[in-house]
Amino acid sequence: MRLGKMMLTSLGVMLTASLGYSMATSSVDAQEDGVDLDIGLLNEPVSMDPHTANDIPSAQIRTQLYDTLVKQDFDMEIGEGLATDWEQVDDNTWSFTLREGVTFHDGSDFTAEDVEATLERILDPSSASSVRFMFEMITDIESVDEHTLEITTEYPFAPLLSNLSHNTAGILSKDTIDEDYQNALDEAGLDITLDEYYEMRDEGGDEFDDVSAQITEFIGNHLAPNPVGTGHLQFVSRTPGDNIVLEGFDDYYEEGRELGTVTYRVIPENQARLAELETGGIAISDSVDPVNMERVRNADNMDIIDQEGLSMTYLAFNVENELFADVNVRKAISHALDREGMIDGLLDGRGIHGSTHIARTVNFHDESFEEIEYDMELAQEYMAESDQADGFSATLWVSNSDTNRDLAQYMQETLGELKIDITIEEYEFGTFLDMANSGTHDMFMLQWITVTGDADYGLYPMFHTDSQDGSGNRWLYSNPELDTELEGGRQAQDEEERAAFYSEAQRILLEDLPITPLYYSELGIGINTDLVSGVELDPVGIIRLENVTAPE
Repeated sequence: MRLGKMMLTSLGVMLTASLGYSMATSSVDAQEDGVDLDIGLLNEPVSMDPHTANDIPSAQIRTQLYDTLVKQDFDMEIGEGLATDWEQVDDNTWSFTLREGVTFHDGSDFTAEDVEATLERILDPSSASSVRFMFEMITDIESVDEHTLEITTEYPFAPLLSNLSHNTAGILSKDTIDEDYQNALDEAGLDITLDEYYEMRDEGGDEFDDVSAQITEFIGNHLAPNPVGTGHLQFVSRTPGDNIVLEGFDDYYEEGRELGTVTYRVIPENQARLAELETGGIAISDSVDPVNMERVRNADNMDIIDQEGLSMTYLAFNVENELFADVNVRKAISHALDREGMIDGLLDGRGIHGSTHIARTVNFHDESFEEIEYDMELAQEYMAESDQADGFSATLWVSNSDTNRDLAQYMQETLGELKIDITIEEYEFGTFLDMANSGTHDMFMLQWITVTGDADYGLYPMFHTDSQDGSGNRWLYSNPELDTELEGGRQAQDEEERAAFYSEAQRILLEDLPITPLYYSELGIGINTDLVSGVELDPVGIIRLENVTAPE
């Protein structure tokens, strides 16, 4: 059964079933009688290479393609994945027993060598992985035998299991990794064998640094368009800017999946995506704009699946820019923003007033801190005490969505009361992320999702001095006092001790405000109930398809 037959939308645009792609021949046949599904995406995924991009649209796809060693359930509790058992041997060593009888989409067997190759690729400087910070404490990965793996860390690292559940830790085929490295060496024009490269990497030194610098731009060029995992869906094709097609994997190690072909269609316009959902062009929409939530919820053939998320939407300042170097400017702007008004007036009530720099669903969020209050008089006092008392002009970057545009226009208006003249610049999502990573902004608005549910992921990559390398500290903030707390929080083994470290970290951030929290997310996806059932939404915001069936 086809869920999401292409139809005329209310905009009068005919969308054909082919959408410009051709079904590529797969090495493993798709399920013959599975449920076909069309899903609408607000933003286009950046990459199917889990080590080169860390965005939610990409995670939507990668969660289906790749399995991780361990998985987190909807309560963020750790459970089995490709590992069926694990043991902390000592403070710095973990042993994992791997699942047997698992195959990759290319038909090769899953073994410990695939896990070892995956983690080594993340840690390899040549990959320039945006998630290297999650695993940089790993000093040794040993394949004890085909189904036993040991991981050693430099120091006790409390959130290791949570990090291993992250979608960017999805296990890749070693063969595909080897092919990607060989392709990078070839594209760089280097006369080096793969074995020679690996030996050079193990030894390190200037020679390796030189080779690494030459191949970095080519890493992923083979893997991204040819993803091979062990997930319940396998890759078929991609038409950039349009769609990504996956299909059910017959040899998946867990039975009971009913999916045939799953097509992710990029539909950035809210009204077009809603029209497709309503008329059956898509069965699921990953985003429904706030003003249409109740319309979808009350429709006979549609519904909303709700979930309190793990994200914080924030306004970021470039603290190295003279306009925002004075904390009084940052405090003035923070208190000038009416968060309740933004949530009620622009988000239709779908948001939770931010109080600290991690959402309340994140482990070690400190509930003792009060919500950041709206107080224009206090804001003006801070501004008057600052080194920018006469006001200034600045640019605010946002990605191009109706909601972001509305929020930016509100901030433009209200900050005028502080004599701050804001120019808004909108960019396509991928372009926006690249610009935000450049460190050349005045201000930008974005959200950070603490996908592991642990405060380490919510705070260390965002605010530790070492995270100015592209991990997440895009505002170039550095505070040695905060660094100490964040390092203590990730190394402490006692839960109460970790909570104390993270409470102090949240206090410091509320004093410094390198970014100001706006609101925590309340997630919602739209489904066409005539076409699909069994869809779930996890706290990260990933559409879970494991239990999808056609309605009876």
